[in-house]
Amino acid sequence: MSGALTGIGYTLIIFLFQYLGHDSLFSLEQMVYHACYIVTAMMGGILGVNMTTPKVRKA
Repeated sequence: MSGALTGIGYTLIIFLFQYLGHDSLFSLEQMVYHACYIVTAMMGGILGVNMTTPKVRKA
């Protein structure tokens, strides 16, 4: 969840900068790149949560 929010937040900031500063929307190529950024951030969030040291429970 945090990875997706990070990717979407990054994409939103870049989109606003480009739209407000340069008066242009995303091209198809940029949409593909940003979709990949979001997926990569999601995978990083998943791996980051699951790669932490596990809590060992003894019975």
